[in-house]
Amino acid sequence: MKNFPVTINPDYLEEQYQRWKADPESVPDDWRWFFQGFDLATEAGEPAIGVPSREDALRQARVEELIRRYREWGHLLSCLDPLEPCPWEHPLLSLESCGLSSEDLDRVVPTPSIALWEEAPLGDVVTLLKETYCRSVGAEFMHLADPQERQWLRDRMEAVRNLPDLPPQTRRHMLEKLWRANRFEQFLHRTYLGQKRFSLEGAETVVPMLDGLIRRAAALGCETLVLGMAHRGRLNVQVNVLGKPFEAVFAEFEESCDTEAQAGSGDVKYHKGFQGSVDAGDGRRVRTILVPNPSHLESVDPVVEGLARALQDTSGDGGSEKVLPVLIHGDSAFAGQGVVYETLNLSQLPGYGTGGTLHLVINNQIGFTTVAAEARSTRYATDVAKMLPAPIFHVHGEDPDAALHVIQLACEYRYHTGKDVVIDLICYRRYGHNEGDEPYYTQPRMVERIRERPPVNEVYGARLQQQGVTSPEDVERLEKEIQDELEKALAAARSEGCVFPEGFSLGPAPPPPEANGEGVRTAVSEDRLRAIVRSAHTYPEGFHVNPKLEKILKRRQDRVEKGEGLDWSTGELLALGSLLLDGHPVRLSGQDCGRGTFSHRHAILYDVKTEATFVPLNHLAPDQAHLAVYNSSLSEYAVLGFEYGYSLPNPRALVIWEAQFGDFANNAQVIIDQYVSSAQAKWEVASGLVLLLPHGYEGMGPEHSSARLERFLQLCAQENLRVCYPTTPSQLFHLLRRQALAPEKKPLVVMAPKSLLRHPEAVSPLEEFSRGAFRPVLDEDGLAETAVRGILCTGKIYYDLKAQRDKTGRDDLVIVRLEELYPFPRSDLDRALARYGSVSRWTWVQEEPANMGAWTYLRPRLRDLLGQDPAYVGRPESASPATGFHHRHKAEQERIVAQAVMGRDG
Repeated sequence: MKNFPVTINPDYLEEQYQRWKADPESVPDDWRWFFQGFDLATEAGEPAIGVPSREDALRQARVEELIRRYREWGHLLSCLDPLEPCPWEHPLLSLESCGLSSEDLDRVVPTPSIALWEEAPLGDVVTLLKETYCRSVGAEFMHLADPQERQWLRDRMEAVRNLPDLPPQTRRHMLEKLWRANRFEQFLHRTYLGQKRFSLEGAETVVPMLDGLIRRAAALGCETLVLGMAHRGRLNVQVNVLGKPFEAVFAEFEESCDTEAQAGSGDVKYHKGFQGSVDAGDGRRVRTILVPNPSHLESVDPVVEGLARALQDTSGDGGSEKVLPVLIHGDSAFAGQGVVYETLNLSQLPGYGTGGTLHLVINNQIGFTTVAAEARSTRYATDVAKMLPAPIFHVHGEDPDAALHVIQLACEYRYHTGKDVVIDLICYRRYGHNEGDEPYYTQPRMVERIRERPPVNEVYGARLQQQGVTSPEDVERLEKEIQDELEKALAAARSEGCVFPEGFSLGPAPPPPEANGEGVRTAVSEDRLRAIVRSAHTYPEGFHVNPKLEKILKRRQDRVEKGEGLDWSTGELLALGSLLLDGHPVRLSGQDCGRGTFSHRHAILYDVKTEATFVPLNHLAPDQAHLAVYNSSLSEYAVLGFEYGYSLPNPRALVIWEAQFGDFANNAQVIIDQYVSSAQAKWEVASGLVLLLPHGYEGMGPEHSSARLERFLQLCAQENLRVCYPTTPSQLFHLLRRQALAPEKKPLVVMAPKSLLRHPEAVSPLEEFSRGAFRPVLDEDGLAETAVRGILCTGKIYYDLKAQRDKTGRDDLVIVRLEELYPFPRSDLDRALARYGSVSRWTWVQEEPANMGAWTYLRPRLRDLLGQDPAYVGRPESASPATGFHHRHKAEQERIVAQAVMGRDG
């Protein structure tokens, strides 16, 4: 709570006045309004006609303090909870706390901070404040740093006292939505007793709120609404807001569809996505996208943001007006899940902002069986959102008029400011966590209060009947109409056997399974490659590149012009540059990715004198595609989720997320497990996202050595991923181009280099870029006749093994590299091994411990291919990926290499 006096005294008033005279911006805006046009004396020092006395000034200061308190703390007296009596008083909001009394209520006071009046009786002022801030809406907005935003909100709330006089047709429409929401749940409850559906009952007001939001957003320019929400009420929202047919939902309960005819493994009905087109009134329609999500609460938040940003970026001018992201949260999850904070933190960042997100918290005041006092350390579930300049509106869940007003006001604020806004709908849950759960064990008193309450559709209907807006006959007719629709849809679902709803697809139809990119041409002519390098090393006149960096970049260009071996940074540059020229947008995101963790990329150049930026790859040709490079916040979970979402709607774009070190990718394990690796099987959602994960053992300790290759390989099945560990720049070049050009989109996981970035032998001649393609297996020429021993490996250890072989002169040893681990390149490897008929024994060599790396994944596959178990050389099983002692690392590495080359198997 802010520091302010309980009562206003003359000394405090004088102090504020002197501060205002010295600097008007140094006092709160309420004080500025008070002092404007008010001075204690004329410039000549004589009393001015009409200037209030010191006593009047003090009283006015107390009035302004009372007004400010209601605006800041009025929510403490708001009537928000359907299950609790309304609060009547609070010490911060009493007249006496501001030095006023009931005797002042009839006194006419100036009201410079209230747009409605110039002056009014204090009693009228208090009534206005109570009706605006202490009824069914509790507003928290005084924490906003921008005084114009605060005034914008204040003026709109106070003008209608947070309860506008809605047209009768609007209220009747809301009543219909409430009845439809309630009767849908009741019908499911009776028809499919005990089956999980995660009922919306107790929070049915969500349905008319979302309906009203779509209508208001459409009027403000929205063409697409991207929605993320958990399981609670998801089925209801699909049918009663997004337009999914009843029979499609019933068919899922009936399980009448032939699951063998559907692709993938599928998912439960309350996880699936849905796309629709909603009538938003006045001839407008809004495309709606409900993003599929797992049970991992709030994990969908950054995915929605990334998807919305991608749609905005491809919508031309005004993209943030055309595409509106909306997130529906639960109270416990909003307060408890860290990804909520991570996602909120992205909202105002250049590479991740979406022009503001509307957040709606379905606050049923419990998380499974955990009450608020056990679930959070804050007063409100929404307090985490105060990290942003975001207003928060708490609203009574059984006051649909107030709820509609709030969500439309929130929508207008979002469009006015381009910032997030949060609504906290205080409601309840009529059943347990799911319909088979018994809440009476843990919350008996809450359950009893809920059982005594009629549903909101009946409460609101009775209110409208009392006000003459509708009649009992109208309600009865509406109820019968809804029941008939439900019965008819159920009969159709049962008689027709199966109703497939419109699938969830954001791009073109998926290609046939064989379209895996093998036939894609990835080579680029040498002339074009040289042109890319020349353009990428041309800077604007007057742009001052760091002198040290300029030498590095000049050396990179010289290697291309002289035909010398090209390093990793050049290979990546050529891949991205050639894709841009081919019309494929590229987005690269991650911590420090602009320069590169290891100072190798320098995709963004900085003027050493002005710090102006220049992205050379965006200046290759006038008609090229765009490269977007964004240094991300220090987050893996939300940022990877964002990039995954961004990769969904535009299959032509190459979207890359780079971890600072591969070890840190497991901070985003939920996104990797529930989306990247399994979304295609569960939801038929295709992504071409690339994960660049720096990996390799260089003595940097257990947290800077391993991208956990073994975990990605464990996730591989049904051709869901591509997992590669390239060892040359040309291989990376062809791999990235194949990923962008392949018609079938699969996520690509790359074990990216660290020490190899500058390894003198890890280079590729220019001709390897201008011909050929990515090779899943690399063997060695010239050893087919002499080799009697063979090593299989993947990744950077190849160079250590080769150096040791060269040092010891073992020309009887061949080393074969697996550049692609999944899909397992059986035919390529079989052909490679067949060249070495004299090799009777193959050894698998890796840097990683035996329980990590590729060994456990490859062992059965190699056994099947070789007809015998391969030998193993590597680190022994370990709980930790690597030692923290450099001398021990060095000894371990030397042992592995020597043992492998000299033929002493582990």
